Amino acid sequence: MTNDTPSPAPIADVPVVLAIDIGGSHVKIMVSSGGDERKAVSGPDMTATAMVEAVKTMADGLSYDVVTMGFPGPVAHGRIITEPHNLGAGWVGFDFAGAFGKPLRIVNDALMQAAGSYDGGRMLFLGLGTGLGAAMIVDNVAQPMELAHLPYRKGKTFEDYVGEASLKKRGRKKWAKYVFDVIDRLSQAMEPDYVVLGGGNAEKLDAFPANVRLGDNANAFKGGFRVWHDKTLLI
Repeated sequence: MTNDTPSPAPIADVPVVLAIDIGGSHVKIMVSSGGDERKAVSGPDMTATAMVEAVKTMADGLSYDVVTMGFPGPVAHGRIITEPHNLGAGWVGFDFAGAFGKPLRIVNDALMQAAGSYDGGRMLFLGLGTGLGAAMIVDNVAQPMELAHLPYRKGKTFEDYVGEASLKKRGRKKWAKYVFDVIDRLSQAMEPDYVVLGGGNAEKLDAFPANVRLGDNANAFKGGFRVWHDKTLLI
């Protein structure tokens, strides 16, 4: 007897990666072979199915071998383990690899941007966007961290004070004060060599401490490519 089931296509040594950066306000994509970022509006009504449809529409005409998906929530062993706070439903257990028809790796979105920002040593990454993303990389070993919903002040969480809703409610000056306080507290706990700030609101800060620097949101795509291309980085 013969097996008529086709074998999966082999992955190239340096595959072309489609990186998907999923946020609370937009879903963005880019391929490692070059070209511009493409994006679509996300928001609280975007389900997993809607995200896949939006990405396929944006990726029409692009050629890629593999996919990296940065998800705004806990990911363990390449699987989404809870539904996102700022998006629609249906993410846990969804077959993304099957939907895209390509080998696919899912990582926490903050970790994906952290991977693209990493310059060695002990790095703490904090993503200031709709919420608060966090990750740490120590000597090339990456670890996502769910710090956003830990208690901070007056029964509220870190995210309640440094997320986008706080920026709108408290104003830039007071919000920045809390951001730098959170950076200081987390730095004392994690003892990083340096802190990188990413996310859409990080550029609204200035006068950084010596060990804190502004990242680049394009590093999310760089990290998505690095997931497949950099064998020294353990994610």
